[in-house]
Amino acid sequence: MSALLLALGAGAVVGLALGALGGGGGVLAVPALIYLLGLTPAAATTAALLIVATTSVTALYAHARAGQVAWRTAALFSAAGVAPAYVAGAAAGAVPAAALTAAFALVAAAAAVRMLRPARSAPAERAKPLQAAGVGAGLGAVTGFLGVGGGFLAVPALVGVLGVRMRQAIGTSLLVITVNALVALTARAGAGTGVDWAVVAPFTAASVLASWDGRRLAAKVSAATLRRVFAGVLLAVAAFMLAGTLL
Repeated sequence: MSALLLALGAGAVVGLALGALGGGGGVLAVPALIYLLGLTPAAATTAALLIVATTSVTALYAHARAGQVAWRTAALFSAAGVAPAYVAGAAAGAVPAAALTAAFALVAAAAAVRMLRPARSAPAERAKPLQAAGVGAGLGAVTGFLGVGGGFLAVPALVGVLGVRMRQAIGTSLLVITVNALVALTARAGAGTGVDWAVVAPFTAASVLASWDGRRLAAKVSAATLRRVFAGVLLAVAAFMLAGTLL
């Protein structure tokens, strides 16, 4: 199968995940870029940041029009993640490929386990800003280092810590992902990490288009079902990547 078709197919899956779940796209984008399209781990995580940022801002537009973004909450999460995203993004290029791949596999597995756990709601009036800032900082670090948006952590944190409704949490997560990814990209640009546009351009285009379908899919299929399916895919990906680093 040609690289173009692989990029288009993988991009469509990433876009569906981001549009439907408000996160998880980067966790699929990185292994697809490495194992299907032949990028190095460092190049793949940089490319994933570009793909995730572009797709997230596109999906965000639809959620914002529907009134499904908590802007003040997103500002708190994003502000807390700016510095960690930049520092981690600049440091990622110095990490050995095997270590970066293993770290990514562990994060993917953690994302899958988190998605399989039922969401907990907390009363909005009992929101904990310091906890939210801590989670936001962690999201920024994960985004910068591994090239993932962190939506798989942001959505449950928005629901469980700040009491944001699930559908609004998805839209809010997309804004946080966009900010963190752009900051991390800025850091990596300074480190001289290049982008293979022949791969990234079709991948991004397919992801952007599919993100609109993802939002429609979320309206038709229960969030629990979507999370279970996606978690199963992530566990398989994590096992494959971890086995590759150990064998």
